[in-house]
Amino acid sequence: MQRGRTGRLHPWVARARRAVGRSIEELPAREDGRPPLVLIACSGGPDSLALAAAAAHFTRRGKARVGAAVIDHQMQSGSAEVTESTVRVLENMGLDPVISRRVTVDRAGHGPEMAARLARYGALNDIAESIDADAVLLGHTRNDQAETVLLGLARGSGTRSLSGMSPGHKIENVQYMRPFLNVTREETEEICRAEGLEPWHDPSNSDTTLMRSRVRHEVLPWLENHLGPGVSNALARTASVLNADADFLDEQAAEYFRRARLDQAASLSENLELDCHALQAAPAAMRRRMLAQACVAVGGDTPTFERLSALEEFALGYGAAGPLQMAGKVTVWRRRADKHCAKGRLEFHSTE
Repeated sequence: MQRGRTGRLHPWVARARRAVGRSIEELPAREDGRPPLVLIACSGGPDSLALAAAAAHFTRRGKARVGAAVIDHQMQSGSAEVTESTVRVLENMGLDPVISRRVTVDRAGHGPEMAARLARYGALNDIAESIDADAVLLGHTRNDQAETVLLGLARGSGTRSLSGMSPGHKIENVQYMRPFLNVTREETEEICRAEGLEPWHDPSNSDTTLMRSRVRHEVLPWLENHLGPGVSNALARTASVLNADADFLDEQAAEYFRRARLDQAASLSENLELDCHALQAAPAAMRRRMLAQACVAVGGDTPTFERLSALEEFALGYGAAGPLQMAGKVTVWRRRADKHCAKGRLEFHSTE
């Protein structure tokens, strides 16, 4: 294990520790005065194992309390043995608590990757809340970021999707952080070697029938060969630039949305109304975000580009008065003008 006492600390180990240290420093002080408790989401692969090793350094220094969660998706033979082995490795690092959780992946309406992701985050949320963790640290790397941006580009997505994975975000009340977005996958493998760790390599990562694996093993290498080296780094830089832009645009859209909302409710509800005059007066970049926020606010899904375009035309007064059906069982009506709304109102109803 790399402890840095002899001046021979591996440079990538040092870099990984600095990245984790910055994330820990961003956490607010606890009311009980104890060091923050962070939970490592660890599969046993090189990325998350390197992250756990870097975080364990702060446990030894008393700067943080570090635990781990190991999720068994039960999607491969031998997954239980991998989970047990990973738990032992993490406990030997000094992480505490180390919690394993077996989940059932429900693929109804989802591909295998999304279904596993939903099951995993549900379990991570439950574990984090049960131990009062201040944050969950995820081991996504710069390579993962490049793949995410490229997938978003292929879908024709907007600024938020092209900004890739955010360094930090919340799901319900749980804070998630990605300290390794500027660390490469190759560096995490070298960190594991330096720390004397033998990571597990998920065979699904080599299955090119899965879209992300195809991008990883076929598309990105092709781009690197034909456009020159550095494509992955350029895609990750694009995400870094656009993430700040997307945050700013979302903040502005939230304010426009608040002004346009007629009921002024602060939380989720089954119905809401937007003033069509406020919608039509808003810049196009804001208007689309306002409409997407309205769909989500009544319990629907974030609309696709095509559905959002249709909804924008509807909000601008084109076509019949509705209803327009949106994903997630949301129905939208356009009501005619009255003394309160000079250009009418748009009504969003949950039909769940």
